[in-house]
Amino acid sequence: MDTISHPSRRTILAAGAMVGASALSPALLHAQSRKYPVYGKVERLAPELDALIDADAVVEEIMGGFTWSEGPLWIGGADGMLLASDPRENVISSWSDRAGGAPWMKPSGYAGEPTPRLREPGSNGLFLGRGGLIMSDSGTRAIAHVDLKTKKKTIIVDRFEGKRFNSPNDLCVSPRDKSIYFTDPPYGLTDGPKSPDREMDYTGVFRIAPDNSVTLVGKYQMPNGIGISPDGGTLYHTDGNLGWVAHTLDANGNSISERPFIDRQAQNFTGNSGDGFRVDQDGNLWISGRDGISIVTSAGKRIGIIRLNDVVSNCEIGADGHLYMTSNKRLARVRVKARKLKV
Repeated sequence: MDTISHPSRRTILAAGAMVGASALSPALLHAQSRKYPVYGKVERLAPELDALIDADAVVEEIMGGFTWSEGPLWIGGADGMLLASDPRENVISSWSDRAGGAPWMKPSGYAGEPTPRLREPGSNGLFLGRGGLIMSDSGTRAIAHVDLKTKKKTIIVDRFEGKRFNSPNDLCVSPRDKSIYFTDPPYGLTDGPKSPDREMDYTGVFRIAPDNSVTLVGKYQMPNGIGISPDGGTLYHTDGNLGWVAHTLDANGNSISERPFIDRQAQNFTGNSGDGFRVDQDGNLWISGRDGISIVTSAGKRIGIIRLNDVVSNCEIGADGHLYMTSNKRLARVRVKARKLKV
């Protein structure tokens, strides 16, 4: 005959605590427990991956509560923090293993009265440079500088040839001369390409020189993610038709030639040309897309994939030895050996 075991008082109390904890926000729950759910896995495609990440590294979900997470950026050293944009909620949140998640800047972008004409009123891509935070301010339709101590925002540029930008999406800063490169699709505007608020009839990639003069790198189909090589000699960005494009830059930071960077068919990429990405200190690209995060060498070879349980928009290499990934309503991380690009 089977015996019936009755739970102890300790078991009942523990179960009650878990029920109470489940009602908390994911960010608060994770910060209290210090134990993060598994959120994906690493797939090794080539031996070169071993120098950058272990194939058995655990992918963790560390924070939730976003409407759409974007623009991750690590601030400080190993004990620093991660910032991430929620462009649809007009807020930048901070996260650290020590303190958990919290709002860091709101509004992060457009500071006027709420308007239905903006699909993404907040900031999107974030990058360190020029002594502070450089922001793709989707809602204000500008590139801005933010003082990390005071959070004072200063517009760097918001127009080219007298016309307002569409909605700057992602950016990077050259390690060579501190030029800022950014993409300008219309994703931040309600109705996107058909928005009546558009002043440009194209979507482009732009360069802001050290003196803040703006030049057009080129016109592309919905350019999105962008990054630059450690020596400042190669600029990468996405294009809806071409996939990923690589530019050779001259000593003044101007594009002198361009080429398709990845053979999507040969490297078994599926779907569109991806979203954001980061270039590490050794020149490898960590590219987001429908597959997750693909690790691609500077020669265009895909050597591994970090597969997440949801779509992923962008990533960042932290000084604490993790790759951080913005994944729909969540933040995720995985331990890596790669080093963050020095600017």
